[in-house]
Amino acid sequence: MSKQTNGRRETAALTANGYSALLVALALAVVGALLMYRGIENPVVVGIAALLFVAAGLPLAGLYMLQPGEASILTLFGRYSGTDRSEGLRWANPLTMKRKISLRARNLNAATLKVNDKRGNPVEIAAALVWRVEDTARAVFEVDDFEAYVRIQAETAIRHLASQFAYDEGDDTNSGEITLRAGQDEVVRELVKELQERCAEAGVTVVDAKITHLAYAPEIAQVMLRRQQAEAIISARKKIVQGAVSMVEEALKGLSERDIVVLDDERKAAMVSNLLVVLCSDKDTQPIVNAGTLYN
Repeated sequence: MSKQTNGRRETAALTANGYSALLVALALAVVGALLMYRGIENPVVVGIAALLFVAAGLPLAGLYMLQPGEASILTLFGRYSGTDRSEGLRWANPLTMKRKISLRARNLNAATLKVNDKRGNPVEIAAALVWRVEDTARAVFEVDDFEAYVRIQAETAIRHLASQFAYDEGDDTNSGEITLRAGQDEVVRELVKELQERCAEAGVTVVDAKITHLAYAPEIAQVMLRRQQAEAIISARKKIVQGAVSMVEEALKGLSERDIVVLDDERKAAMVSNLLVVLCSDKDTQPIVNAGTLYN
């Protein structure tokens, strides 16, 4: 999925250091006060002093403060004039409207969603995102509310992603196929990629994402738990049988090489049967003493 990103781009605003504007305002005010004091009886001097006081107010009207990790979007009569990212005391045209926006990293803890995975099983999934505003012009002018936009797009991306992967490996999945439970690193990379594509329209970059909750839906959780337990038992039994066969093979080979006892095929079969019962049983075995022979 791709998004069109040919809309408005952020540009640098024409601003100045606020301390310089403050000094100019103070200088004008001081000069106006001196003229007013010395020429109090001269109407012309008084008028000039009044103009200086008015002029001193213009630099003060354009002052604003930016904290670290903040930016200010300037608009003049509804037209975008640029973005100021310089921290500290700043000055811009007093007629411009100034809107502050945070550039700091933000967390979004998405709500737990109920989705069907690739195999159609209902699962519950939730994720936490770390994102920040990259392009202030896009964030403010291309979407109505960029925070709500990110929240909705995050839920949509999580739903779409969960439907692309199976929750866990099964008989109908290919060997090595990525699953939600076993391949979370790959799943998270796909989630970040999709979120970045979706949020580019709003000038937002997704820094990181992590799956915070992943489970089968309650209505099938018990059934899937029994299935996992059965698969674990089968896997364990398989390993036990493989180990037992290997031990029996080594035992027969050792007896044959050392000429401890000569066994015919029937005695070997009986020995293999007894050893496999002892090694593969999940309960303690009870020895039986045979006072006779194998044939009577």
